[in-house]
Amino acid sequence: MPKVLVSDPIDRVGLQLLEQVAQVDVRTDLSPDELIQVIPDYDALMIRSGTRVTKDVIEAGAKLKIIGRAGVGVDNVDVPAATRKGIVVVNSPEGNTIAAAEHTLALLMAISRHIPDANQSVKAGKWERKKFTGVELYKKTLGIVGLGKIGSHVAAVARAMGMKLLAYDPYLSNERAEQIGCRLVELDFLFREADYITLHLPKTPETQHLINAETLAKMKPTARIVNCARGGIIDEAAIAEALEKGVIAGAALDVFESEPLGESPLLHVKGDLILTPHLGASTEEAQTNVAIDVAEQIRDVLLGLTARSAVNIPGLRPEVMEQLKPSLMLAETLGNLVGQLAGGRIESLEIRLQGEVASFDAQPIVVAALKGLLTPALQERVNYVNAAIEAKDRGIRVIETRDASVRDYSGSIHLMAKGPRETRSVTGALLNQEELRITNIDDFPINVPPTRHMLITQHRDMPGIIGQIGSLLGQFNVNIASMQVGRKLVRGNAVMVLSLDDPLPEGVLAEIVKANGITDAYIVNL
Repeated sequence: MPKVLVSDPIDRVGLQLLEQVAQVDVRTDLSPDELIQVIPDYDALMIRSGTRVTKDVIEAGAKLKIIGRAGVGVDNVDVPAATRKGIVVVNSPEGNTIAAAEHTLALLMAISRHIPDANQSVKAGKWERKKFTGVELYKKTLGIVGLGKIGSHVAAVARAMGMKLLAYDPYLSNERAEQIGCRLVELDFLFREADYITLHLPKTPETQHLINAETLAKMKPTARIVNCARGGIIDEAAIAEALEKGVIAGAALDVFESEPLGESPLLHVKGDLILTPHLGASTEEAQTNVAIDVAEQIRDVLLGLTARSAVNIPGLRPEVMEQLKPSLMLAETLGNLVGQLAGGRIESLEIRLQGEVASFDAQPIVVAALKGLLTPALQERVNYVNAAIEAKDRGIRVIETRDASVRDYSGSIHLMAKGPRETRSVTGALLNQEELRITNIDDFPINVPPTRHMLITQHRDMPGIIGQIGSLLGQFNVNIASMQVGRKLVRGNAVMVLSLDDPLPEGVLAEIVKANGITDAYIVNL
């Protein structure tokens, strides 16, 4: 039975899901060194924000198949290191959407009406109504930086409250922004015009200290900023100084560069500042949702299925996988076939999508073909996660082309592998949308379904060749399931593909190559 390590507090319902398929060990007290010591025994690791999954942890995880973060981001996981080892990294991009959006809106209102300070004042026995006069959100301009799921929900509620909406998101179309009710603008314009700014971005090198002394200086002195996204997007020293000097009117921060918040200039700000301890996802509903979401994905991967929110499998979303599944199987099979035919070192792989396949998303098909290509050499060490990296590390140049014209089949996939000595090519198609066929080997037309054990020969098209091979295999008690010959000219060169019921015994291939008219022969196991 597989083993799952849970190193951060996770809602019980998620643990119960995992216990159906695995042994689950909950150890939330592990130090970084202790985690490295115990992780070799586990097939999966489930975390929240408290555990840092470093390169050292990943290298020690000899059996790890999946790392699941019960939350939106994966900042605390070394994703490149996991990808290189073929470990799937998943998160829950939607599980706490509503919780984070509602906390953003709560902070918008709290900072507008001085709610924390007013609460503290009343509890101290004071009654300072005039001191805590606030401002209304109605008709104010809200600038939303990042219009994903959380930002979009904030926009919907803010719009219902009568706010005007500006948004910056370089990955969103104008049409989609208009559907949400936002006007897409450049970042500088948003900084200048917004009365309120809310951040909904991942932390990346590009967004690190996006809010800094320079950008703060562009804002209205009445502007207020809310950050429930990621610590580090705001330069904390710069915003502390801006609040002290009245450059902006206020800020509400739920996330910080270092958590828990230690000694920080934010703690000494006398201006209007609200600080909360990373509560964006801290609702009972969100904790349950993210636990279930990530537990289901870990369960699926342990059962050999696909994770729906993998952050390091390019283009392989569940809906894409379902739609392209037959084409991915075809691409992987062809990659495996051409890899075995080419043998040795491969310098480049050309992947040509033909006919109706040319309109498909190419990236998943390319990944599938590379996985198949590298499987003969790497076996289980290559998968959809690390296939592209493994190919790059081996200096394999990947060339993707498209040809919308239809040939013998409505859609097909053509692979050509070039090595230092020779070039080999294969083509395949789908019959009835699901039946795999090999339709061409080295420009010789054939039509055979791929099978587990195959013998492929190159020979002269001459009488007696088929009989020789059949007799030879019969001597070694190898049964032929099917046979087909592909040729371009009568009495010219030809290719023969035999599907076998059993693996070819050792030494038989050498005897086949000696047969009169045979120029080469290959054992292919798919």
